[in-house]
Amino acid sequence: MNKKKITLSTAVAIVLVILGVFTYSSHVQAAKSKKYVQESIPTLFFHGYGSSFRAETQMTGASKKAGVTKTIVRVNVSPNGYAKIIGSIPKKAKNPIVEVNYDNSKMTNYHTAGLWAKNVIEALQKDYKFKKVNFVGHSMGNMAINYYILDNYNNKKLPKVNKVVDIAGHFDGIIDVDDEPGDITLAKNGKPTPMNQFYRELLKLREVYPTNTRVLNIFGDKNDGTHSDGAVSNASSQSLRYLVSGRAKSYREKKIVGKMAQHSKLHENKQVDKILINFLWKK
Repeated sequence: MNKKKITLSTAVAIVLVILGVFTYSSHVQAAKSKKYVQESIPTLFFHGYGSSFRAETQMTGASKKAGVTKTIVRVNVSPNGYAKIIGSIPKKAKNPIVEVNYDNSKMTNYHTAGLWAKNVIEALQKDYKFKKVNFVGHSMGNMAINYYILDNYNNKKLPKVNKVVDIAGHFDGIIDVDDEPGDITLAKNGKPTPMNQFYRELLKLREVYPTNTRVLNIFGDKNDGTHSDGAVSNASSQSLRYLVSGRAKSYREKKIVGKMAQHSKLHENKQVDKILINFLWKK
């Protein structure tokens, strides 16, 4: 009889501890979420050349841990551009995050990359209704985003672009491809000289970039005298300003300095996590 009482008491104690932990965790999560806007706007993350959704998981995981959202799904884009959703977004989800994965991550046709971004959005719209969207891009992911905007600015069926975070963008060239440190000079208004062929295409953004969009441009400086992140010169990244200024609702730049400012380390940088979380969702 005493053993039964001890067993019952132990079981009750364990249940109470579990309930206590669950209640505390729920309280902490609720307290965290109060720091951020509670909206139905999805945020889509786009990775760079030769990469995958795994390059996004540091940032998306940090966002979830901060209390921004409870929902992270993935959309996989096949080499022929077919977008398939892995997971589901609840109808009442707040600040859902979408990790976009391009199977053909070495495709360099930026118009095609923009078309695939459109395919991702249209696939999401079938199951989850939204009128606005946020974008986060790293490296070539920025070109997918900006060419999506360039090629679809007059499509009223697509959601309005709310906020964009460009990380390590090579808008006017890549080192050892069509740029070298010190080759690009920026005028006071941010206009670069010289301009490569892709930048000249993007110049149309000065006429069509959405006027209610807020833009944050994050770029890295390894502090080694090259004024670059090792793959992209700061001037190439900063040339984004000339493309969107006068159109975007706001434009901000943030330079990250040091070893973790290297091109491929920027999406693993906790400082970057904090900056983009605050920009996208902080009240």
